[in-house]
This record gives sequence, C-alpha cells and structure tokens, in this order.
Amino acid sequence: MKLILNNIGKKFPPDWIFKKIDFQFNEGQKYALIGPNGSGKSTLLKILSGHLTPSQGKLLPLLNDTLIPLDQLYKYISFAAPYMDLIEEFTLDETIRFHAQFKPLRNNMSVSDLMDLLKLQKSINKPLKFFSSGMKQRVKLGLALYSDVPLVLLDEPTTNLDVDGADWYLEGISSLPKNTLLIVASNTPSDYESFDHKLFIKDYKKKPKA
Repeated sequence: MKLILNNIGKKFPPDWIFKKIDFQFNEGQKYALIGPNGSGKSTLLKILSGHLTPSQGKLLPLLNDTLIPLDQLYKYISFAAPYMDLIEEFTLDETIRFHAQFKPLRNNMSVSDLMDLLKLQKSINKPLKFFSSGMKQRVKLGLALYSDVPLVLLDEPTTNLDVDGADWYLEGISSLPKNTLLIVASNTPSDYESFDHKLFIKDYKKKPKA
C-alpha cells in the first residue's frame, strides 16, 4: 500500500489548516505526523483515510501500483482514535464479531485469540458502556492493529492508556506484518520514537499569498 499526497491542502474558512503537502507514504514503513495541538494532525489523518476531502490537491492511494478509488479506500484501512465511538450496548464479544464481519482479523485470528491479545478476557460479556476509557481505547487499538488490512491509521494512540497499556500498544505495532503501512498522529514522543519517518505539520502552515 502506498499513499501519494499531491499538493494537499485543507481550509476551514477563512484559514488554511495546512497547504501544499507533497509527500509519499510507502508500504512497510512507519510514519509519525507531528505538530502542536490544533496544527492539523487529525485533519490530515482523516484526509488520508478518505473521511475528509482536501480543499486542494489530490490523494492517490495505490495498492500494487493500482489506483484505489477513494470511495473504496475504507476496505483497505483500519483507523483508531480516542474520539471514535464504539457501540456501547455491545459486549466485547459482540464488538469483535461485528467488526470481523467487515474487516477480517489477520492470520485467521479467532475472537478468542484477539481477546487474549487485548488482555480483557474477564470482560468478554460486559457491555462496553461499563468499560473504562482506557479499556475502550485498548479495544479500538486492538481492532485496528489486528485487522487484515495494508494501512493502519492511529490518532493519539496512547490517550487514556496507563503505562502497561502504552507498552501493550508498542508491542502491537511491532507485531504488524512487514508490508503494513502505519501512520500515527501524536504529540507523545514514545508513541513513535522507533519510527524512521516524521512529517512536521508546522512545515505546511504558511499562509497563502492570495
């Protein structure tokens, strides 16, 4: 999976959030989107996922050098963010089974296998509305990290996680298949300190001349 950004910009009138981003995200690499709060990290991540349309430029997603139509991009990505809602009436077991109908788990993983990885076995039949914020975040990350997709997008992944949860997240990203493209937006250096590639959103904050 490859993502090519061609002169990407996003404007929420009257201001440009960022402008003129030319960048390429390559298969099998890990990238961090970095910038202060309000700089546009989450906005760019939503553009990369196809949830937002850029105000200028084009997003070109390629799989095996074949262009993926933007309205089909969702099939190839998993996305986790603290602001994403889960169906709180579902139990954990129901949540995983529901998710797996649309995004199969990788390596033919079973619901039980993922439950073991989440380390939430005791809560299998508990509705998510009774989960703590940290438990919900672990569920979101688990569904994203262990889905059988070539592109994983994570926004502030360790939000609401304790120290053990943060270590669990790092184990999860290290277990991704070698050809997975991982893009993480974060202000927490430990979330991405092992990554080779970083994109600083502030570099694209210049005001247009006209």
